[in-house]
Amino acid sequence: MPKNSPHLVMFSKHISGGEEMDAILQIMITGLTLGSMYALASVGLALTFGTMGMFNMAHGLFMTIGAYGSYAAAELWGFPLPLALLVGLLAGGIVGAAMHIAIVSHMLHREDFTTTIMVATAGVAILLQDLILKQFGAYPFKQPVQVEGLMLIGNTAITYQSIAIVLFAGILIGTLGWLLTKTRFGLAIRATAMNQDAAKLMGVKTELTYLQVLVIAGVMAAAAGILISSLASLSPGMGANPLIRAFVICVVAGLGSVTGAGFTAISLGLMEAAIGYYFGVRYGFPVMLGLVIIVLIFRPAGLFGKQGVVRA
Repeated sequence: MPKNSPHLVMFSKHISGGEEMDAILQIMITGLTLGSMYALASVGLALTFGTMGMFNMAHGLFMTIGAYGSYAAAELWGFPLPLALLVGLLAGGIVGAAMHIAIVSHMLHREDFTTTIMVATAGVAILLQDLILKQFGAYPFKQPVQVEGLMLIGNTAITYQSIAIVLFAGILIGTLGWLLTKTRFGLAIRATAMNQDAAKLMGVKTELTYLQVLVIAGVMAAAAGILISSLASLSPGMGANPLIRAFVICVVAGLGSVTGAGFTAISLGLMEAAIGYYFGVRYGFPVMLGLVIIVLIFRPAGLFGKQGVVRA
């Protein structure tokens, strides 16, 4: 794990000599912070797979582009931090839309779509990372879009940035949940995810729905990238590690289960925080991989698994 990972940054805030309640509070704050970032990274991936049967290998680069978009807006263009945050989210949505228009829409009806789209999006990821590398270089930057300061509860220091991450992620995921369950827009997405042909007969414009899904996934990924880079560093390869964790979360939850991905992300974040606190951060990810193996043995469809996507 890199030296500047968010795990090390947050655990460095722990004040030694506290009692067990201080340790539990530190684990809760760190776990919720990690889980919030993991949830943002994984729900977009789960939504894409659940609706389109597509695993987006460029999802990690969506995170990177969102982070660099906010960095450029704040550091290079002088935008205020709230506006810089919106620029990063917009960048992720635009990249998602562009990839759908340029690549995904032309491959949707192929019989080998699931396989070929993985190869195509992997190529997109390589291209985008190369463009970022040429534009910004390989040197890591500090993300300016963050909240400074901390507060003390007992012997535990809680950064305002951790609080902001949990609140911001909660707002975005809550808004997504409301859109998917309480609006006609969400009904169209769920109908398309269940059966594309039936959705078309109901008057759903499935091609537009697929575009909207990739825009949402891009925005959620960009948000994850901005938050992750605010605790770690900003670099062209920063999206690789979160992508792996997002995939692990989706497998454990059940590929395509958006709700399951959110709950699993929070649970694994808390578990990783506890393991990191008591045994060391280097053991967190191996335990997550071990959990994947156990889940695949006893629940091949995942903890919240559902039926496969039906496309034309």
